[in-house]
Amino acid sequence: MLTPEELTEIQAELARYEQKRGGCIEALKTVQRHRGWISDETLAELADFLEMTPAELGSVSTFYNLLFRKPVGRHVILVCTSVSCWVMGMGDLLEHIEKKLGINLGETTADGRFTLLPNVCLGACDRAPVLMIDSDLYGDPDVKTIDEILAGYV
Repeated sequence: MLTPEELTEIQAELARYEQKRGGCIEALKTVQRHRGWISDETLAELADFLEMTPAELGSVSTFYNLLFRKPVGRHVILVCTSVSCWVMGMGDLLEHIEKKLGINLGETTADGRFTLLPNVCLGACDRAPVLMIDSDLYGDPDVKTIDEILAGYV
């Protein structure tokens, strides 16, 4: 069930739209901020609240790659897989991250600390290669810097 806190935040966002469905992305983001991801059950309840079908809201939720429809770790690492980042060495960095964390792209560490996901573009080609952990963007890291960055997320 949607919590009173979630409903209050969602209703505050919906006040900015003529129709409830107009705020569907913000509503999905609110649920994800509270729960970490959006389950099928929550999506169906939210769709009903927004006067949408679960299929309509589901199509919105799967279009945006920063909305998670499966459980993720406490910290989500988005690795930019654009040509710019790849040319600038993302392949080697990704290999190092996978080895250090013991997971591949699309997986979560056994302790639930990190989920490693590809992202087509993080919009920082001038700092390539780049990755994002939660909402923190890191540009042009090397292997040593990656280790220090990861150590800062518990």
